[in-house]
Amino acid sequence: MIGRLQGVILEKQAPDILIDVQGIGYEVQAPLSTFAVLGAVGSKITLHTHLTIREDAHLLYGFSDKSERSLFRTLIKVSGVGPKLALAILSGMDVNAFAHCVHSEDVTSLTRLPGVGKKTAERLIVEMKDRLKEWQAPAPLWAAADATETQAQDQMLAEAESALVALGYKPQEASKMLIKVSDQCSTSEDMIRQALRSSMGGK
Repeated sequence: MIGRLQGVILEKQAPDILIDVQGIGYEVQAPLSTFAVLGAVGSKITLHTHLTIREDAHLLYGFSDKSERSLFRTLIKVSGVGPKLALAILSGMDVNAFAHCVHSEDVTSLTRLPGVGKKTAERLIVEMKDRLKEWQAPAPLWAAADATETQAQDQMLAEAESALVALGYKPQEASKMLIKVSDQCSTSEDMIRQALRSSMGGK
């Protein structure tokens, strides 16, 4: 088994890299995440590799770090996921983001990956959840920011709804009033004002 290569880049055109290792040229396929950190042709490179042996070919896959290779090896054990799709997944999403999607059962984000339909996304979640226990990854920064923003928005809506109910509106009525104006407001006070204005026909 070839587990690691260190040499000089002779050619590169995603997803293929040709590496010269002491006079021997190794053809390697790699995800775009690895291409993003590659140097120019002629520069030195170290890749963690996985060798797949088929009846008609020996195929070598390379990764910039061990965590990517580990996820690749786990992905190809999933029913219906071969090396090509595994490379596409790693090209579209980093290891932590993928682990977060699996643990949070985020089918929508997974279906944005090339070649991943709804059924494949659901299968990935079912089959990968236990296998990704070592990656109890925190939510990516973008997800954390979204969560904070959502919590703040929910808090403002709750405060505004309570105020409208205190003014005599029914909860369902208050909720409908706020939904119409929530996107235009940055504070609960603004929401209350806009909702009351809207209920009075904009006066």
